[in-house]
Amino acid sequence: MQAEAAGSQQLLKVINRMALVRHLCANPGLSRADLAGAVGLTKSTVSLLVRELVNEGWLAESEVVATGDLGRRPTPLFIDPGRLLLLGAEVGIESVRVVATSLTGDIKASAVANYGASRTAKACIASLAAVLLKLRKQLDAAQQILGIGVGLPGGVNEARGVLNFAPNLGWRDIPFGALLGEKLQGTALAGVALFIQNEADVAALGELEFNPSPASDPLLYVSINQGLGAGVIVGDRLLTGSRGFAGEVGHMVLQLNGPRCSCGRRGCAEALIATRAMLGTGDGEPALRSLAEVRAHLVDEDAETLKAVNSAGRNLGVLLQNLATAYDPGCIVLGGSVVELGEPFLKPALDMLLDYAAAANLPPPSVRTSRFGANAVAVGAAALARYRLTRPALPLADTGVTLTEETA
Repeated sequence: MQAEAAGSQQLLKVINRMALVRHLCANPGLSRADLAGAVGLTKSTVSLLVRELVNEGWLAESEVVATGDLGRRPTPLFIDPGRLLLLGAEVGIESVRVVATSLTGDIKASAVANYGASRTAKACIASLAAVLLKLRKQLDAAQQILGIGVGLPGGVNEARGVLNFAPNLGWRDIPFGALLGEKLQGTALAGVALFIQNEADVAALGELEFNPSPASDPLLYVSINQGLGAGVIVGDRLLTGSRGFAGEVGHMVLQLNGPRCSCGRRGCAEALIATRAMLGTGDGEPALRSLAEVRAHLVDEDAETLKAVNSAGRNLGVLLQNLATAYDPGCIVLGGSVVELGEPFLKPALDMLLDYAAAANLPPPSVRTSRFGANAVAVGAAALARYRLTRPALPLADTGVTLTEETA
């Protein structure tokens, strides 16, 4: 009983410490007295916890600016920008992208590496480990890495550290967390807390954790690349669903008997909106080979490419209308490589969304693009680490489900 009580007291202390950190992330510059009132702790408790957090590198005190007022002026507190860092990685279809960020999301270093000839999961995990270690060497040895987050292109069981299925890589039932942890044993990153989650989910967390504007609730992040998915945050929590499938909006059917999707169905949003929809594939061979070629054809004002991109954009507008109806979001954030096509893709989508809103005599949902651009998933993966580390009482959902050939 004594050990259990001691454990409960220790957990309560960690929860209180992280409550202070999160509150200062959202409200920098508060004093100890301000913090005590905001989080409901006594001033003496806050002073003790702040002293520990400053010594450990979480917080920093600012110099007090003289105002001429009499009496002792409170010392403003901020998140320390440099002593504690996070690593975030995006495991893409062609390459891996890694960033080191501060606790508030400022990028301190970054690296990108293409995969070698082998695209097996073990080979790509070895590449990821090598890039993580390379980036760590670029940082000051005195800087501590608090956590590593990884965004993956497929369904993830976060509690088990398992990548269930990544259709565009052909990976299934990969114990990703354990394999990466093994690769980092005996290195400078050995023992660092490691978290994995779907790429759209981590990008959504990046907008929640690192966006300086007040968080919108619910928040939807729609990621459009070779695949299409969404991260959904409701009430400060990532919505993963009963089986971990929440956010698979790319497989909402928008068109009966439409083009075949990578999942085997016909008419999925992914087949009508994502990269493949603009390559002129239909169900046959692609007319174009890459998104870069699509961009070049847009610059040349190629009629067929303009038509394909416009069609994909209009279908995106339909999808956004469906998502707005389902979730009534405070904000929809668009990200991914396809979004970088800009106005030829986005304007038809937003016009379609406005038309639907006008027809129902309702205001359209707020829509914006990600503030992190090409780094959205990697930065979001770092945000995943902060999200988990600063919410110690938030349990990881273990769906207990491993995808099979039939359920995928």
